Amino acid sequence: MSDAPPTLTPDVLSGAKARMRTLAAEYGAALPGLDTHSLMVGLDDVQLTFMAMGDRDGAYDPEHKVILINSQVRPERQRFTLAHEISHALLLRDDDLLSDLHDEFEGDRLEQVIETLCNVGAAALLMPQGLIEELLSRFGPTGRALGELARRADVSASTALYTLAEHTAAPVLYAVCAVTRQGDDDEEGGGKALTVRVSSAAPGVKYSLRVGTPIPDDHPAAVALDTRLPIAEDSFVPFRSGRKMPAHVDAFPDRHRVMVSFHLREKVREGA
Repeated sequence: MSDAPPTLTPDVLSGAKARMRTLAAEYGAALPGLDTHSLMVGLDDVQLTFMAMGDRDGAYDPEHKVILINSQVRPERQRFTLAHEISHALLLRDDDLLSDLHDEFEGDRLEQVIETLCNVGAAALLMPQGLIEELLSRFGPTGRALGELARRADVSASTALYTLAEHTAAPVLYAVCAVTRQGDDDEEGGGKALTVRVSSAAPGVKYSLRVGTPIPDDHPAAVALDTRLPIAEDSFVPFRSGRKMPAHVDAFPDRHRVMVSFHLREKVREGA
């Protein structure tokens, strides 16, 4: 294998993301595990400190070689933040990638790109390719696979959803749905309803589900949450406009929410 650094593809950001994934994957492969202590093993000159940080989740101080994590946020958020800050450290150690980024971007745009890349690195570190392939092979592109990925990687459902969508070849929409309050309980139509909290689609799927889209009471996702039983059956994607697109639905209840996949028909995806 050549020691020459990879070059950016014509799509600069896409190429940078691929290189960031490689950096994170190589770092993760050399670790003894992915618990908090093990994640830091590869940065033996960097100190990890938990402290109250207000609205900030974390930070990496390269001058003093310390990663700061907000001690007052949820453990799964702390975990992703730690992987994000580790990615900052990895990026700063890759002179070639850093130089290419500075050549292509500047100012606020540069900062945005760096943050995006560190999120990409965090996802690659916490959700290795092998784990994703294992779950897709075992469960297929389903709500069950989404739930298992979030549990086994110990990440938020939204983080697992975006990552699984990126690695799904089939024409699938994923969604995490939960019961939310709708307006004022005293008003007509107020109360609570099952709605989409977050959604993402596999590459090539042009449709999306908006946050807040209501799920009908007789939809498999709603029934799965009510019965606490997984359901897989032909049904539809309940778009906010009222349109019902045919799809095979796999709904997997997980505590107070339900993980859902909508497998679209090929002719629908192709616009036939």
